[in-house]
Amino acid sequence: MEIMAIEKKTFERMMQAFEDFAVQVGNLCGKSLNNESWLDNEAACRLLHISKRTLQSYRDNGTLPFSQIGHKRYYRVCDLAQFLNNTCNYGCIGQ
Repeated sequence: MEIMAIEKKTFERMMQAFEDFAVQVGNLCGKSLNNESWLDNEAACRLLHISKRTLQSYRDNGTLPFSQIGHKRYYRVCDLAQFLNNTCNYGCIGQ
């Protein structure tokens, strides 16, 4: 086993960076302070009663906000609810 010595200031910076990283991971995993819920593509399609292609169109034209991790996309439940409320004011989708 190799032992390394580092300055206290360097160690504190590393610990702060690690804590910031842990907070970001928690937020992405749905464990944020306000307990936001996130849905993947399939769940969002079921909730909105639309196809994957229609959901892609909403993403492409900026109608529906989303986050992406790798190739997987996620939607906040509150954004989907707002989208439904706005859409139903003009005639409900998926009927």
